[in-house]
Amino acid sequence: MKTAPTGGSVDEFFASLPPDRLPLMTWCHDTIVRLAPELDVKLWGKIVGYGQMRFRYASGKEGDWFPIGVANQKQYVSLYVCIVEDGAYLAEARAERLGKVKVGRSCINMKKLGDVNLVELEALLVHAVALIRHGAGVFGL
Repeated sequence: MKTAPTGGSVDEFFASLPPDRLPLMTWCHDTIVRLAPELDVKLWGKIVGYGQMRFRYASGKEGDWFPIGVANQKQYVSLYVCIVEDGAYLAEARAERLGKVKVGRSCINMKKLGDVNLVELEALLVHAVALIRHGAGVFGL
């Protein structure tokens, strides 16, 4: 896992996406930027990360990561929402409402825009951004 931004152009990254992934990746990117324009947008390897936070594992290892990120994977688009509230990851807590997606702890895997309940996904992002702005709940690693 990269624990620091790797540089590179986000615009070039989006320009390189396959046409079938572009609508979902663009929706995620545009929605995150609209909801949280203050978050820096940087490439973290093959992930577009929004914002930056410091984390510490129980082992004591520390690093940097993004609270929200989006990536084009081989079989799907992954939206990472690395936010915890009341001991639960936001993505997991809302998994049943997000549509035809696969949800891990902080990762939402989506195949196409039409499979996703966009109203619920945007509500999740609104909640995540509010927690980021208040400096609470930004954990999730």
